[in-house]
Amino acid sequence: MIAAPAIQNLLEQLERLPGVGPKSAQRMAYWLLNTDRDTALNLASAIVEVKETVHFCSRCFNYAQEDVCEICGNTARDQGILCVVSEPRDIPPIERTAVFDGVYHVLGGALSPMEGIGPDDLHVAELLRRLSSETVREVVLATNPNVEGETTAAYLARLIKPLGITVTRLASGLPVGGDLEFADEVTLGRALEARLQL
Repeated sequence: MIAAPAIQNLLEQLERLPGVGPKSAQRMAYWLLNTDRDTALNLASAIVEVKETVHFCSRCFNYAQEDVCEICGNTARDQGILCVVSEPRDIPPIERTAVFDGVYHVLGGALSPMEGIGPDDLHVAELLRRLSSETVREVVLATNPNVEGETTAAYLARLIKPLGITVTRLASGLPVGGDLEFADEVTLGRALEARLQL
């Protein structure tokens, strides 16, 4: 597509966003061109603001605008239950369940020897410091149910269990409304292992 240099630059920048290909970038660019100036400036301002004011929480490594995030700063949360996740983006889905009322610790990734990511590249040392200085009864390992997430969970469980803290893992298995015939062997196996007595 031949476009004015400013439009071409916008398209190139939009395509750098995850999951945005040329067609999506073009739709967004033309939406920005056709929207009113205030809407476009509000979007630009929001991007600048988030880049200038958001950083990692000094306690859990979630995103925060203060020294600690809103969850760590909420004294009504159960400080004795710590949910370990790989990335800050893993927290909102758990929060939306309205079931978990503890606090979090963000690792900043998952162990991946193939990509050269080891324990020193994650916030594992900070997790162990928290466990030694805070009164934590249970650690919920909420890493993704893939090879890297399972490896990370197993590694953390080996480190945490000797501390006398209960270590749990998110259950995994069949989704509600799923059909057995479409379940893969690993998912079905997990569902059988985590079966509940009625």
